[in-house]
Amino acid sequence: MSEIYKGNKDNKEFDLFIADLNGNLRGKRIPASGLESVMTQGVKLPQSVIGFDNWGDDVLGNGLVFETGDTDGVCLPVYDEPTSVPWAESPRGQILAMMYNMDGSPFYPDPRQLLVRIVERYKALGLTPVVATELEFYLLDGESEFKRRPEEPIISDGNGRRLSEIDCYSIDEMDCLEGFFTEVRQACEAQGIPADTIVSELGPGQFEINMQHTNDAVLSADHAILFKRLIKGVARRNGLGATFMAKPYAKKSGSGMHVHFSLLDDTGRNVFDSGDEDGSLMMRHAVAGLLNHMPESMLVFAPHMNSYRRFQNGAHAPTFASWGYENRTVAVRIPDSECEARRIEHRVAGADSNPYLVLAAILGAALHGIETKMLPPQPIEGDAYSLSERYEALPNRWEMATEAFQDSAFMREYLGETFVRVFTAVKEQEQEKIYGRISDVEYEAYL
Repeated sequence: MSEIYKGNKDNKEFDLFIADLNGNLRGKRIPASGLESVMTQGVKLPQSVIGFDNWGDDVLGNGLVFETGDTDGVCLPVYDEPTSVPWAESPRGQILAMMYNMDGSPFYPDPRQLLVRIVERYKALGLTPVVATELEFYLLDGESEFKRRPEEPIISDGNGRRLSEIDCYSIDEMDCLEGFFTEVRQACEAQGIPADTIVSELGPGQFEINMQHTNDAVLSADHAILFKRLIKGVARRNGLGATFMAKPYAKKSGSGMHVHFSLLDDTGRNVFDSGDEDGSLMMRHAVAGLLNHMPESMLVFAPHMNSYRRFQNGAHAPTFASWGYENRTVAVRIPDSECEARRIEHRVAGADSNPYLVLAAILGAALHGIETKMLPPQPIEGDAYSLSERYEALPNRWEMATEAFQDSAFMREYLGETFVRVFTAVKEQEQEKIYGRISDVEYEAYL
């Protein structure tokens, strides 16, 4: 019996999966008898899987289907051992993988491969990104998930009351869901996901769980993508639903994914630290790059039609490219901290976005700012929303963001021509599908 199998002898099956460009997990469920082969040789999947639309349908315009004969790629595990799936009804493991061409070269439309390449560019400069993510989500009534519509806020399992009012930072709200959050902690520990603080957020039944900082940006994205699966799995085990949809309720708080990052040099020194509260010149170069490329990166940060409902004045989601110190109304915030912990917080992406692509776009834009020594405008003090009319708005419609992305020279240079082509085609097909349907409100208004 192999060493791999010995450590997983209780698992009857294993899920091997990759993340497609939408962040949806695609793969195969394999019996325990095939584990050793899978861990050493991987699993073949059509390369077109990376460029599926959000419903799992082929995107014929992405160049990966008929033009290639729908050729296979090989999905190889990224870690030496599987991890457990604690919420599964029967013992099961999971294997996160990454896609390669059949000749062993990286398949760069794979979002994880794109982030690996960006991190390698930092490494060539003697720099290491240190990253942490903050993910917001809503818990739903189990019936709401079944209906595919959040008709009611969650029912508390502690006292039976519906969570229908805002109760931000409420300890009582978390106490009422103690069983759920205990299982989340246990599952995170079992999978090596460094979950840190849990916060009750601005929406009823909305929560945020922060990840600890890690000096491996790719690992940080792995944690985020696996955490999403974990939350949904534990919620179902508790008779609940969970959603990372950007705006499930029209008049309630949206869900975002904030990204914190700093950079270490070869000696382990934080290069954003200048010894004072202002931060270093390199930090300002990075900020300038983030602001400069924010409009063309919006399709990554807000990949779906619903994503754009978050971006409203006063809704804690930025409406134009801005930055400031200890200011939560701007797009790029420099949090108050000890000098050696000086970092950037990027506040644009929705919880519905793909963590690999978000980190690749953020780190790529910051890198371009550093390499070209860009300088940002003056930081904003006070309410950025009150100044929004003075600045050019970020793309606030799906189609506008798609056009900006498709025309982006930065995206082509830093994330690649193939990625831009494939992701654009995915979004255009999704737009055709959605705009091809007549909504209930149209019938109510016009019939």
